[in-house]
Amino acid sequence: MLVLLPPSEGKTPPAAATAPVDLDSLTAAAELGARRKLVLAALAEASARPDATALLGVGESLADQVRRNRDLLAAPAAPASTLYTGVLYAAAGLHRLDAAAAGRAEASVRIFSGLWGVLAPSDRIPAYRLAMATDLPGVGRLAPGWRGPLGAALDVRARREVVVDARSAPYAAAWKPPRGSEWVTVRVVREVAGVRTVVSHNAKHTRGILVGHLLRRQGEPPSDAAAVLAAARELTGAVIGTEIGSGRDYRLLEATVATTAGRRTLELVVG
Repeated sequence: MLVLLPPSEGKTPPAAATAPVDLDSLTAAAELGARRKLVLAALAEASARPDATALLGVGESLADQVRRNRDLLAAPAAPASTLYTGVLYAAAGLHRLDAAAAGRAEASVRIFSGLWGVLAPSDRIPAYRLAMATDLPGVGRLAPGWRGPLGAALDVRARREVVVDARSAPYAAAWKPPRGSEWVTVRVVREVAGVRTVVSHNAKHTRGILVGHLLRRQGEPPSDAAAVLAAARELTGAVIGTEIGSGRDYRLLEATVATTAGRRTLELVVG
């Protein structure tokens, strides 16, 4: 099983006394190392410009985070599983897995990043600000530039394992499993009075719950789309989360898999 996640915009900066990133120790250093160095250098240069926030597509309120980009190789680093703190990561709880589940996460979970390409949960990185959709001066649009290196790092594995894809669209654009792969994307919809609509916050949370379940459940990891569906259905009827605002709990009502143009979609219905 290969589980693909986006990063989170929310990041918890590592403690000041921790060691900096070691590029040679990161996942797929042989395939991704040269591209990482290129993007790091371009990001540092762009982040030193007066128009840095505009170049990186963020507001002035994030100027301090952008300034950190200027010297990331010397900045304190922490495992990706603790650095990323968005909705999906809070729900998945990668930082609080027991030893067995943490081992499965390390083997199975790959986190996509505009700066690092792809990471394992234990890869130690600094807090940074760079979205995959950025057109970065000196390197251009990030997603197309990562496709070749990511293919070298992931294609072989994707051909022999089921790929559970919980990425958002900008990160999915950076790499797709090769033709013939067992590839399952995850879609979340909400059902109210028989009407189903796509949701945002609840979708991230629900994908996180699914990922956490896949890592914590007993037995062998899923090896195909049918097994992923069976694992998801183990959550049917369970409380998935609580809606912001109303305070109402919502549950997983149904899980199905549909195939379109050779790609399978796991649809999780909450309500």
